[in-house]
Amino acid sequence: MKIAVSGKGGVGKTTLAALLAQVYADQGRDVLAVDADPSPCLAGALGFPADLRDMLHPISEMSELIEERTGAKPGTIGGFFTINPRVDDLPERFSVMHRNVRLLEMGSVDLGGSGCICPESAMLKTLFTHLMFRKDDVLIIDMYAGVEHLGRATVDFVDAMIIVVEPTRRSLGTAAQINKLAHDIGLNRIWLVGNKVRNEEEEAFLSAATPGIPFLGFLPANLAVQEADRLGKPVYDYVPELQRAALGISARLLANIENAHHSQN
Repeated sequence: MKIAVSGKGGVGKTTLAALLAQVYADQGRDVLAVDADPSPCLAGALGFPADLRDMLHPISEMSELIEERTGAKPGTIGGFFTINPRVDDLPERFSVMHRNVRLLEMGSVDLGGSGCICPESAMLKTLFTHLMFRKDDVLIIDMYAGVEHLGRATVDFVDAMIIVVEPTRRSLGTAAQINKLAHDIGLNRIWLVGNKVRNEEEEAFLSAATPGIPFLGFLPANLAVQEADRLGKPVYDYVPELQRAALGISARLLANIENAHHSQN
Protein backbone atom coordinates (compact mmCIF):
# COMPACT_ATOMS: atom_id res chain seq x y z
CA MET A 1 0.00 0.00 0.00
CA LYS A 2 1.64 3.19 -1.22
CA ILE A 3 0.14 6.48 -0.04
CA ALA A 4 1.13 10.02 -1.01
CA VAL A 5 -0.01 12.83 1.31
CA SER A 6 -0.14 16.33 -0.15
CA GLY A 7 -1.81 19.67 0.45
CA LYS A 8 -1.30 23.39 0.83
CA GLY A 9 1.48 24.38 3.22
CA GLY A 10 0.38 24.50 6.84
CA VAL A 11 -2.81 22.44 6.51
CA GLY A 12 -1.44 19.55 8.58
CA LYS A 13 -0.37 16.96 6.01
CA THR A 14 2.63 16.02 8.15
CA THR A 15 0.33 15.48 11.13
CA LEU A 16 -1.84 13.13 9.06
CA ALA A 17 1.18 11.29 7.62
CA ALA A 18 2.51 10.72 11.16
CA LEU A 19 -0.87 9.53 12.43
CA LEU A 20 -1.35 7.05 9.58
CA ALA A 21 2.20 5.74 9.86
CA GLN A 22 1.78 4.99 13.56
CA VAL A 23 -1.69 3.50 13.09
CA TYR A 24 -0.40 0.99 10.54
CA ALA A 25 2.80 0.29 12.52
CA ASP A 26 0.73 -0.48 15.63
CA GLN A 27 -1.28 -2.92 13.52
CA GLY A 28 1.95 -4.83 12.92
CA ARG A 29 2.52 -3.66 9.36
CA ASP A 30 5.94 -2.88 7.91
CA VAL A 31 5.90 0.92 7.52
CA LEU A 32 8.35 3.14 5.66
CA ALA A 33 7.59 6.85 6.06
CA VAL A 34 9.30 9.20 3.61
CA ASP A 35 9.60 12.94 4.25
CA ALA A 36 9.76 14.62 0.84
CA ASP A 37 8.97 18.10 2.13
CA PRO A 38 11.48 20.94 1.58
CA SER A 39 11.48 21.50 5.36
CA PRO A 40 11.42 17.99 6.87
CA CYS A 41 9.45 17.77 10.12
CA LEU A 42 7.87 14.31 10.02
CA ALA A 43 10.39 13.04 12.59
CA GLY A 44 9.08 15.55 15.10
CA ALA A 45 5.45 14.69 14.44
CA LEU A 46 6.28 11.01 14.97
CA GLY A 47 8.04 11.84 18.24
CA PHE A 48 11.47 10.57 17.19
CA PRO A 49 13.92 11.27 20.04
CA ALA A 50 16.66 13.85 19.49
CA ASP A 51 19.45 11.31 19.03
CA LEU A 52 17.58 9.64 16.16
CA ARG A 53 16.60 12.96 14.58
CA ASP A 54 20.28 13.92 14.59
CA MET A 55 20.98 10.83 12.48
CA LEU A 56 18.56 11.93 9.76
CA HIS A 57 19.74 14.03 6.82
CA PRO A 58 17.86 14.76 3.58
CA ILE A 59 19.28 12.81 0.65
CA SER A 60 19.05 15.95 -1.51
CA GLU A 61 21.63 17.67 0.74
CA MET A 62 24.21 14.86 0.67
CA SER A 63 26.62 16.49 -1.76
CA GLU A 64 29.36 13.86 -1.59
CA LEU A 65 26.88 11.00 -2.05
CA ILE A 66 25.22 12.70 -5.01
CA GLU A 67 28.57 13.33 -6.69
CA GLU A 68 29.70 9.76 -6.00
CA ARG A 69 26.55 8.23 -7.50
CA THR A 70 25.94 10.63 -10.41
CA GLY A 71 29.49 11.66 -11.28
CA ALA A 72 28.73 15.38 -11.00
CA LYS A 73 28.68 17.98 -8.24
CA PRO A 74 25.27 19.12 -6.96
CA GLY A 75 24.18 22.35 -8.61
CA THR A 76 25.63 21.34 -11.96
CA ILE A 77 23.37 22.27 -14.87
CA GLY A 78 24.08 20.52 -18.15
CA GLY A 79 27.20 18.47 -18.69
CA PHE A 80 27.37 14.72 -18.27
CA PHE A 81 26.17 12.74 -15.26
CA THR A 82 24.36 9.50 -14.53
CA ILE A 83 20.61 10.02 -14.70
CA ASN A 84 19.81 6.66 -13.07
CA PRO A 85 22.31 6.37 -10.21
CA ARG A 86 22.36 3.44 -7.81
CA VAL A 87 19.90 4.10 -4.95
CA ASP A 88 18.78 0.65 -3.77
CA ASP A 89 20.91 0.83 -0.62
CA LEU A 90 19.80 4.33 0.44
CA PRO A 91 16.53 3.56 2.30
CA GLU A 92 18.18 1.17 4.75
CA ARG A 93 21.45 3.07 4.96
CA PHE A 94 20.01 6.52 5.72
CA SER A 95 16.73 5.77 7.48
CA VAL A 96 16.14 5.38 11.20
CA MET A 97 13.44 3.44 13.05
CA HIS A 98 11.34 4.35 16.07
CA ARG A 99 8.29 2.47 17.36
CA ASN A 100 8.26 0.26 14.25
CA VAL A 101 8.15 3.20 11.83
CA ARG A 102 11.18 3.49 9.53
CA LEU A 103 11.74 7.10 8.44
CA LEU A 104 13.74 8.42 5.47
CA GLU A 105 14.23 12.10 4.61
CA MET A 106 14.43 12.73 0.86
CA GLY A 107 14.33 16.51 0.91
CA SER A 108 13.59 18.33 -2.33
CA VAL A 109 15.32 20.15 -5.14
CA ASP A 110 14.49 23.60 -6.47
CA LEU A 111 14.19 22.50 -10.07
CA GLY A 112 14.32 26.06 -11.40
CA GLY A 113 11.69 25.20 -13.98
CA SER A 114 10.17 21.94 -15.09
CA GLY A 115 12.85 21.39 -17.74
CA CYS A 116 15.79 21.63 -15.36
CA ILE A 117 18.00 18.55 -15.11
CA CYS A 118 20.62 18.36 -12.38
CA PRO A 119 22.38 15.61 -10.38
CA GLU A 120 20.17 16.22 -7.32
CA SER A 121 16.93 15.84 -9.25
CA ALA A 122 18.25 12.72 -10.99
CA MET A 123 19.07 11.19 -7.59
CA LEU A 124 15.65 11.98 -6.11
CA LYS A 125 13.68 10.85 -9.14
CA THR A 126 15.56 7.56 -9.25
CA LEU A 127 15.12 7.08 -5.50
CA PHE A 128 11.41 7.84 -5.74
CA THR A 129 10.99 5.25 -8.50
CA HIS A 130 12.90 2.71 -6.42
CA LEU A 131 10.60 3.34 -3.45
CA MET A 132 7.59 2.58 -5.64
CA PHE A 133 9.04 -0.85 -6.50
CA ARG A 134 10.01 -1.82 -2.96
CA LYS A 135 8.04 -4.47 -1.14
CA ASP A 136 7.30 -2.42 1.99
CA ASP A 137 3.88 -3.29 3.38
CA VAL A 138 3.00 0.40 3.77
CA LEU A 139 4.82 3.34 2.17
CA ILE A 140 3.67 6.80 3.28
CA ILE A 141 5.16 9.83 1.51
CA ASP A 142 4.77 13.27 3.07
CA MET A 143 4.93 15.52 0.01
CA TYR A 144 4.66 19.25 -0.59
CA ALA A 145 1.82 20.81 -2.56
CA GLY A 146 2.35 19.21 -5.95
CA VAL A 147 3.00 15.98 -7.79
CA GLU A 148 6.51 16.74 -9.06
CA HIS A 149 7.87 13.46 -7.68
CA LEU A 150 5.12 11.45 -9.33
CA GLY A 151 6.09 10.62 -12.89
CA ARG A 152 3.99 8.66 -15.33
CA ALA A 153 6.27 5.66 -14.87
CA THR A 154 5.47 5.39 -11.16
CA VAL A 155 1.90 6.63 -10.90
CA ASP A 156 0.43 3.14 -11.34
CA PHE A 157 2.15 2.11 -8.11
CA VAL A 158 0.55 4.84 -5.97
CA ASP A 159 -2.53 3.33 -4.37
CA ALA A 160 -3.85 6.63 -3.03
CA MET A 161 -3.14 10.31 -2.88
CA ILE A 162 -4.62 12.04 0.15
CA ILE A 163 -4.98 15.80 -0.09
CA VAL A 164 -5.28 17.48 3.31
CA VAL A 165 -7.48 20.56 3.46
CA GLU A 166 -8.64 22.96 6.16
CA PRO A 167 -12.00 24.77 6.21
CA THR A 168 -10.99 27.58 3.85
CA ARG A 169 -11.67 28.23 0.18
CA ARG A 170 -7.96 28.78 -0.49
CA SER A 171 -7.15 25.33 0.84
CA LEU A 172 -9.85 23.78 -1.32
CA GLY A 173 -8.55 25.74 -4.31
CA THR A 174 -5.10 24.23 -3.82
CA ALA A 175 -6.70 20.79 -3.55
CA ALA A 176 -8.42 21.33 -6.89
CA GLN A 177 -5.08 22.27 -8.49
CA ILE A 178 -3.33 19.21 -7.06
CA ASN A 179 -6.24 17.06 -8.20
CA LYS A 180 -5.92 18.38 -11.77
CA LEU A 181 -2.16 17.80 -11.84
CA ALA A 182 -2.63 14.28 -10.53
CA HIS A 183 -5.31 13.48 -13.12
CA ASP A 184 -3.03 14.86 -15.85
CA ILE A 185 -0.49 12.11 -15.12
CA GLY A 186 -3.15 9.43 -14.70
CA LEU A 187 -3.54 9.32 -10.90
CA ASN A 188 -7.25 9.02 -10.16
CA ARG A 189 -7.27 7.41 -6.72
CA ILE A 190 -7.57 10.64 -4.74
CA TRP A 191 -9.29 11.40 -1.45
CA LEU A 192 -9.54 14.37 0.90
CA VAL A 193 -9.06 14.62 4.65
CA GLY A 194 -10.32 17.71 6.44
CA ASN A 195 -8.09 19.01 9.22
CA LYS A 196 -8.47 21.68 11.93
CA VAL A 197 -12.24 21.25 11.82
CA ARG A 198 -13.79 23.06 14.81
CA ASN A 199 -17.48 22.22 14.49
CA GLU A 200 -20.23 20.64 12.40
CA GLU A 201 -20.64 23.87 10.41
CA GLU A 202 -17.05 23.70 9.15
CA GLU A 203 -17.39 20.00 8.37
CA ALA A 204 -20.56 20.74 6.39
CA PHE A 205 -18.77 23.55 4.53
CA LEU A 206 -15.97 21.21 3.45
CA SER A 207 -18.38 18.47 2.41
CA ALA A 208 -20.41 20.93 0.32
CA ALA A 209 -17.45 22.77 -1.25
CA THR A 210 -15.27 19.78 -2.16
CA PRO A 211 -13.94 20.04 -5.74
CA GLY A 212 -15.47 16.69 -6.66
CA ILE A 213 -13.18 14.66 -4.40
CA PRO A 214 -14.61 12.35 -1.69
CA PHE A 215 -13.65 12.75 1.96
CA LEU A 216 -12.12 9.97 4.04
CA GLY A 217 -12.83 11.83 7.26
CA PHE A 218 -12.05 14.83 9.41
CA LEU A 219 -9.46 15.65 12.07
CA PRO A 220 -10.72 17.98 14.79
CA ALA A 221 -8.96 21.24 15.61
CA ASN A 222 -6.96 20.81 18.79
CA LEU A 223 -4.33 23.15 20.23
CA ALA A 224 -2.64 20.14 21.82
CA VAL A 225 -1.08 19.45 18.41
CA GLN A 226 1.13 22.53 18.80
CA GLU A 227 1.83 21.57 22.40
CA ALA A 228 2.94 18.11 21.33
CA ASP A 229 5.33 19.71 18.85
CA ARG A 230 6.82 21.99 21.51
CA LEU A 231 7.31 19.05 23.87
CA GLY A 232 8.65 16.70 21.20
CA LYS A 233 5.81 14.24 21.81
CA PRO A 234 4.17 12.14 19.07
CA VAL A 235 0.81 13.65 18.22
CA TYR A 236 -0.54 10.08 17.97
CA ASP A 237 -0.10 9.64 21.73
CA TYR A 238 -0.53 13.20 22.93
CA VAL A 239 -3.88 13.91 21.24
CA PRO A 240 -6.14 10.84 21.67
CA GLU A 241 -8.94 12.64 19.81
CA LEU A 242 -6.80 12.72 16.66
CA GLN A 243 -5.69 9.13 17.16
CA ARG A 244 -9.32 7.98 17.18
CA ALA A 245 -10.10 9.99 14.06
CA ALA A 246 -7.00 8.61 12.31
CA LEU A 247 -8.06 5.03 13.07
CA GLY A 248 -11.34 5.64 11.24
CA ILE A 249 -9.60 7.36 8.32
CA SER A 250 -7.06 4.54 7.97
CA ALA A 251 -9.80 1.90 7.91
CA ARG A 252 -11.83 3.77 5.28
CA LEU A 253 -8.69 4.35 3.19
CA LEU A 254 -7.86 0.64 3.22
CA ALA A 255 -11.43 -0.26 2.25
CA ASN A 256 -11.43 2.27 -0.61
CA ILE A 257 -8.10 1.04 -1.94
CA GLU A 258 -9.32 -2.56 -1.86
CA ASN A 259 -12.53 -1.56 -3.65
CA ALA A 260 -10.54 0.33 -6.29
CA HIS A 261 -8.37 -2.72 -6.94
CA HIS A 262 -11.42 -5.00 -7.17
CA SER A 263 -13.11 -2.68 -9.66
CA GLN A 264 -9.98 -2.62 -11.83
CA ASN A 265 -9.83 -6.41 -11.85
